Amino acid sequence: MTQIIAPRVRTLVLLVLAVAGALLAGAAPASAHAALTGSDPAQGAVVDTAPTRVSLTFSEPVAVGDDSVRVLDPKGERVDKGDPANPSGTTYSVPLVSGLPDGTYTVAYQVVSADSHPVAGAFTFSIGAPSETTVSVSAQASDDGLVGWLYGFGRYVSYAGFAVLAGGAAFVLACWAPGARVRAVQRLVVSGWLALTAATLGLLMLRGSYTTSGRVGDIFDLELLGDVLQTKTGAALVSRLLLLAAAALFIAVLFGAYARTADAAPDHPGDGDGGEPDKRDLTFGLALGGTVVAVGLAASWAMSEHASQGLQAGVAMPVDVVHLLAVAAWLGGLTALLVALHRAPVETPVGHDAVRRFSRLAFGSVVTLAVTGVYQSWRQLGSWSAFTDTRYGQLLLVKIALVAVMVAVAVLSRRWTRRLADARGSAAAEEAERAEEEKQPAGTAPATASETSETSEAGKTEAGHDAVRAAQLARQRAATEAARQKRLRDADPNRFGLRRSVLAEAGVAVVLLAVTTVLTQTEPGRTEQDARAAAATSSSAPATGQGSGAVSLTMPFDTGGPNGKGVVSVDLDPAQAGDNALHVYVEGPDGTPVDVPEVKIALTLAAQDIGPLPVTPDRITTGHWSASGVQIPMAGDWKVEVTVRTSDIDQVTVSKNAQIG
Repeated sequence: MTQIIAPRVRTLVLLVLAVAGALLAGAAPASAHAALTGSDPAQGAVVDTAPTRVSLTFSEPVAVGDDSVRVLDPKGERVDKGDPANPSGTTYSVPLVSGLPDGTYTVAYQVVSADSHPVAGAFTFSIGAPSETTVSVSAQASDDGLVGWLYGFGRYVSYAGFAVLAGGAAFVLACWAPGARVRAVQRLVVSGWLALTAATLGLLMLRGSYTTSGRVGDIFDLELLGDVLQTKTGAALVSRLLLLAAAALFIAVLFGAYARTADAAPDHPGDGDGGEPDKRDLTFGLALGGTVVAVGLAASWAMSEHASQGLQAGVAMPVDVVHLLAVAAWLGGLTALLVALHRAPVETPVGHDAVRRFSRLAFGSVVTLAVTGVYQSWRQLGSWSAFTDTRYGQLLLVKIALVAVMVAVAVLSRRWTRRLADARGSAAAEEAERAEEEKQPAGTAPATASETSETSEAGKTEAGHDAVRAAQLARQRAATEAARQKRLRDADPNRFGLRRSVLAEAGVAVVLLAVTTVLTQTEPGRTEQDARAAAATSSSAPATGQGSGAVSLTMPFDTGGPNGKGVVSVDLDPAQAGDNALHVYVEGPDGTPVDVPEVKIALTLAAQDIGPLPVTPDRITTGHWSASGVQIPMAGDWKVEVTVRTSDIDQVTVSKNAQIG
């Protein structure tokens, strides 16, 4: 575990990190996975009387703190009082001081979405009439600066480390058992463990600043670190560190006891005399233990980030775990194969059987990625237009293209593998060449060996320089041996072609992993489109109807089932205390009226602890429900909740606040 990383392996790791850094630095600031879908007062609204509270509605649950929602008057003074409250669902409100004068007020918010990403923004509303304000409505999120860049880079390193750790170990156990004794493969897997451990510690330290101030000085704030440990993301990072301790034990056994049992000749523990009971038991134990640790590590992402929220979270989390494991088996195994082809000693070559076994493993991983990727794409996009109209969809198209390129290069690698299997005389030719070199008399030895001998003789005659000459001699011998092994490895054109094609695959994999990291930090297309629809509705139809004698509320909904998306509108007339007429309209995404099995309304006045008051409207015609004589006992800031059921099991409740009376 403490061995120094070999120069070639270190170069490969640095290449991965450099490309990732370039991609992440060139990307726009990552959007969060929650979005503001509504507010009361609405963005840009002009209300006649001062509201008693400001309410914000997000696309998914968010975490709020004492200063998560701030309301500032035209002079920049805070006019909110108390902590933000969550009356229900995804709506959060903060009370305001009484007697607010006319003018333009700024609402600034900074919260953390349920899948761990910070969300920040600002908007204005006016009382009486708009006025000048000293407050800027542009809000820089805590993830826009250096801390955000470091956090994104740490996420990339953690993904890459997991892929190398899990995929490299799987390559040794499933494809090439002698690789457990190859120093370069050992260093690669250990470097994956070190990268994942260091990145996890870094993310844990950065997390507090990343979700609050974004200041570098807050990285070492122990109070913020304590707050992070109380969150779901903090618990996931700590769990990952504990699992990495178990992974260290797994690596020690893999490259210790297991490496000593691996035969030099066969490529796999099932070949040759590898069927001994002790070796079978050790292999089974490592496979079982390694799978449990790998699943746990993958679950630390799935249970704390994107898959844990949104539609069908109970299905999405195990699917995400399988997706991550398939990525690791393919990309991590590919990296291990590349290192083995370039660095394995001639005495322990990567045989065509090992390459063929990895080819089957990679094919299964690609099929798994395709199936799980289709589900994830449906869950995050929701429509074909999101592929081109949203940043998430555009990045997903880039990822799909890169996967296609990798598969095409993998097909070329399979061709070289078949040629390598057919060229069975290559190994014999290499062995004959080695034997011939060993039989050469001293006078006809290669020039390098002669120079080595002369240097050795000269060292014996030069008094006081024995140590220097011995060091030179050792370096020359090492260089000679390295050159000999490289010459033997490159002598087979089929093996050389395989190495080049695998190197091309690995290069595409580096870019693919970077795109995937940016994708996980980008707002899903489904959420982005819903936020756009809500913003358009807010600008075209104000949420309050003060002075007009009626209230009109429009809310997008998504039950998650087939044909579960649409828009529900609620009209309340005259929006006063006493009798009111209520109309409900349900439209599909294209604006046409649609019928749903059930629509229910509930009215709540939280300030007076009144409600919820249920209302069950009657169906009038397609997409239209109505109820008369709806009693509203008093004026106030009422929350209107609408429950839409589109099938026997698919329903959702959306809400909006309206000033009544």
